[in-house]
Amino acid sequence: MGFGGIGPGSLVIILLIVILLFGTKKFRNIGSDIGGAFRNFKRAVKDDDSKKDETDSTESIEQKESTTIEGEVTKVEEKEKQ
Repeated sequence: MGFGGIGPGSLVIILLIVILLFGTKKFRNIGSDIGGAFRNFKRAVKDDDSKKDETDSTESIEQKESTTIEGEVTKVEEKEKQ
């Protein structure tokens, strides 16, 4: 038994009926449309991840600069006290 009581033979029969109803050309177009949708989804996820990485690295650089500036301000204040 396959998916919820539908065996492999039943799936083949269903596939043949779908091909007869829609024709091979339409069936091919549907397949290419679904494939294109998956490719676009993967590309969008990858682009989103790369933007997130860029944002993380920018925040890290800003944090380092802030820490460095605070350290310099502390040094200047100590020199002024002396």
